[in-house]
Amino acid sequence: MMGKKKSNKLLLFIIIISICSLLALIGFINHLLSPSYKSKKVLEAFYTHEQGGNYADSWALLHPFMKDKWSKTQFMTDRLHVFNGHFGAETFQFTITGGNEINDWKMAEEAEAFDIAYKFTVIQTYKGKYGRFSFLQEVYVANAVGEWRILWDYN
Repeated sequence: MMGKKKSNKLLLFIIIISICSLLALIGFINHLLSPSYKSKKVLEAFYTHEQGGNYADSWALLHPFMKDKWSKTQFMTDRLHVFNGHFGAETFQFTITGGNEINDWKMAEEAEAFDIAYKFTVIQTYKGKYGRFSFLQEVYVANAVGEWRILWDYN
């Protein structure tokens, strides 16, 4: 009789652990599928491309509204000229914080509002010919035809 009680307790313990594990897995999968997580991943990819001087790949992650501001060649030339040329910095480190959902956000006064955008703060830290310095920028990520893309604030 004693062995049956132990096996029932063990079975109950296994069931509870299984349910907790399943709930944790569902929570983790929901996190990976969340717009906030996906938008941060796009931002991380953008700045990782920029770190390596892959400005063509970073340009591809800009929202079409941003791409209307410059051609791909202009963007690549400007980024290379300013960060690598003027500042003498070959690469940088970056941190991303935030990810707050913003409703009805506009990148410029005359621009169309986004139902939902995610606001992040990005700090890029450089070591260049003028020493160590950092840029802090608010960066937004919004949906563009099913893909999360990057915008900057021009208000």
